[in-house]
Amino acid sequence: MSTYTEDLFSLTGRVALVTGGSSGIGHTIAEALGRAGAAVIIVARRPAQLAEATTRLQNHGIRTASISADLANPADLTRIRQQAATFYGEIDILVNDAANNIRRPMADLTTADYEQTMAVNLTAPYLLGQHFGPRMAQRGWGRIINLGSQQSISAFGDSGAYGISKAAITGLTRSQAEAWSRHGVCSNTLIPGFVLTPLTEPAQAVPGRVEALAARSMTGRNGTPADFAGIAVLLASPASAYITGQTICVDGGFSVH
Repeated sequence: MSTYTEDLFSLTGRVALVTGGSSGIGHTIAEALGRAGAAVIIVARRPAQLAEATTRLQNHGIRTASISADLANPADLTRIRQQAATFYGEIDILVNDAANNIRRPMADLTTADYEQTMAVNLTAPYLLGQHFGPRMAQRGWGRIINLGSQQSISAFGDSGAYGISKAAITGLTRSQAEAWSRHGVCSNTLIPGFVLTPLTEPAQAVPGRVEALAARSMTGRNGTPADFAGIAVLLASPASAYITGQTICVDGGFSVH
């Protein structure tokens, strides 16, 4: 890598916290940030899956730690905030990827469905940002990457409470950008297309759904987690110093028509 490129994109000396980092897009982002030089702490619910993901990252030479936590549990959120900086120092990059995906007809959603969705998809990113964002601002540098959804910008496929939470994520990003960008902290939302991950397995199981969604994309294919490595490094790097408050679609043109 040339010195010029390193200056633009290197994350050496930075520390990233990635929720949902044991699989799918979150794991790919954790790997990308780590291979660009950051130390990485990944957060996920299932200890066995988390341990496997940690080993995979360490096998790439990435300094990796993990926290097993349920983002719907306030006590676990408190523990994340307390433990995160004890591994490699203060958090410079926060990636809010973890989400649940309860998708039923809206009239069938229960109050518990709504509360669970908001707790994981919106309240956890908000509270983690409220903790780490001001600390980044005090140090004069930071990056927040929030994962949205096609439901952030349109409604289809029983978007329901999931759609509400993902639309709100774009508002959270703008509020974070307004609060902290003048202090060197950039916050942006990534909007995936239909990506083949564990989160979308219920949709993948519907006969013909995968093919129909691929046909809707301008690239003629569905996304994979690998499609998010480059944009994550960009948004976490010095190169993104003038990109903030934005909603960026990484969807093969899915949202354009």
